[in-house]
Amino acid sequence: MINYSKVLNGVVKDIKPSGIRKFFDIANTMEDVISLGVGEPDFRTPWQVRNAGIRSLEVGSTRYTSNRGLEALRDELSKYVKRKYGVEYRPKDEILVTVGGSEAIDAAVRAITEPGDEIIIPQPSYVCYEPIVRLAGGVPVIIDTKAENDFKLTRAELEAVITSKTKAVILPYPCNPTGAIMEYEDILAISETLKDTDIMVISDEIYAELTFGGKRHVSVPSVPGMKERTILINGFSKTFAMTGWRLGYACGPAELMAMITKIHQFAIMCAPTTSQYAAVEALRNCDGEVAKMLEEYDMRRKIIVSGFNKLGLTCREPKGAFYAFPCIKSTGLTSEEFCERLLESKHVAVVPGTAFGESGEGFVRTSYCYSTAHIKEALKRIGEFLEELKTKA
Repeated sequence: MINYSKVLNGVVKDIKPSGIRKFFDIANTMEDVISLGVGEPDFRTPWQVRNAGIRSLEVGSTRYTSNRGLEALRDELSKYVKRKYGVEYRPKDEILVTVGGSEAIDAAVRAITEPGDEIIIPQPSYVCYEPIVRLAGGVPVIIDTKAENDFKLTRAELEAVITSKTKAVILPYPCNPTGAIMEYEDILAISETLKDTDIMVISDEIYAELTFGGKRHVSVPSVPGMKERTILINGFSKTFAMTGWRLGYACGPAELMAMITKIHQFAIMCAPTTSQYAAVEALRNCDGEVAKMLEEYDMRRKIIVSGFNKLGLTCREPKGAFYAFPCIKSTGLTSEEFCERLLESKHVAVVPGTAFGESGEGFVRTSYCYSTAHIKEALKRIGEFLEELKTKA
């Protein structure tokens, strides 16, 4: 009989499962659940994008592509990144098409991390960064960002944790779960700290096109001094409502991209061919559809933020992504308790802030990737839940 405790990788065993999925699994066993938990656009992939994928199948374009991705797609990505963010990358050796943004993050971390290297991660942030660093043999160094700073990473916070072992810092902006963004001056301050070092930046900009209030996204490599040290991560899931197509990309200096491509080559081979043909169409002809989705998200954003504040759950204005991060400290419950009791009593699913790091305690993540009717019903039930808490106090 095999003793699996001796077989399994100890690092993998010690990694906790995603705190997001726990509540989805419970919610799936219940009826009449209103969920604000899923970070997935409720829009369909634009028709012309779906049609391009269908057409590629009809003409038999089902073979492997280059490891780096279709040449036509890399050409379009080069044009798109320059047009949107003012950064130039060569299609030939500075752009890689990946299986979603998550693969790009994983390959980027593995390409630069050796055992014992420290990777700085601001939190609250997306759940994958810390486990990926651990799996690569690195040491996650966590910075707890503050609500009073709108959950931005500050220069002082960064400088306080840099050591001789620091290899890279992950910049997850616009941020899941807080909705925080980094503006030009914020990134410029970070660049001043890093300019005379060999510290790299992995910039996850998957929500780049989802910014609000007249704020245009500032891509990290567009700031002076940052392009040479930045691996830019982005993808199609959020901007073009293409989550199931599993397509992302990484851009960076050729020397780094050669190593990232090598990992991709042996682990993946190439991204799905059908998805790549569809993505070409998305980049060329879908600015209008993206603008319509952004307008709808903005309306929902205002409804949910206003709703939480009226209920007495302080909610800062999220300026990017499609999440609100209300504070629930006034209830006297922990984030986990709040989510469990809300789901049990009112059948509303939200995610505890602690799923995104310990600094998320006292907050919950709510997504507004849902209809206004759906959001209003969830807010109504949350209001009832809060009233019941008061009567029991």
